Amino acid sequence: MNVAYNMDCMAAMQKIPDHYFDLAVVDPPYGIGIDGQKLSINKNPKHNRKYHPTKGWDAAPPPDEYFRELERVSKHQIIWGANYFVPAINQRHKGWIVWYKGQQDLTMSDCELAYSSFDTPTRVVIINRGQLQKEGGTIHPTQKPVALYSWIFSRYAKPGDRILDTHLGSGSSRIAAHDAGLDFVGFEIDPDYFAGQEERYNAHTAQMSIFAGGGVALKTILRRLATMARRKG
Repeated sequence: MNVAYNMDCMAAMQKIPDHYFDLAVVDPPYGIGIDGQKLSINKNPKHNRKYHPTKGWDAAPPPDEYFRELERVSKHQIIWGANYFVPAINQRHKGWIVWYKGQQDLTMSDCELAYSSFDTPTRVVIINRGQLQKEGGTIHPTQKPVALYSWIFSRYAKPGDRILDTHLGSGSSRIAAHDAGLDFVGFEIDPDYFAGQEERYNAHTAQMSIFAGGGVALKTILRRLATMARRKG
């Protein structure tokens, strides 16, 4: 199961039983007004004149009720930007995650922090933000690499787990969950972001089907093309 819904996560969570999900991995608004940041992450001046649309969703952080619902519907939580939510997160655990972006002294932070409800040592993961370009660029202003979520799932989830993302955004978590074989449910309230992640997810799964399910047929085609090239030569 891997599904996404274009709806308010608060309304959705009210219908979800207690501890239905094994793990919630979420990246809610931080309340720092970053929703209109630059579209490109490279240094090309031509690209840097383009910006994501300012929609106002990052004007304020979620209310405390959001975190209480998140704790109710999931057994464990990993919450990005938790340094902005410390008063609202009433649990105390040592297992924080530090994502070092491989870039220093730029306008953006060198790293991002995620709270986790796991009583495990704090971990640092090094994934250069340039990975976003390798994954096709950004469709969301606070997009995180699929590789980052893959790292999380490899360490904090196990086969058969149910994963929740309340703020789906670009859909990176959804793609990583698909690749890891995990059940996944995501919610995204903005119709533009929802449409963008749907297109991205469908393109990814279609590509995976070609190289996985159709592997034998693909090899046959390549052999035929090679044979044709030799005959022409």
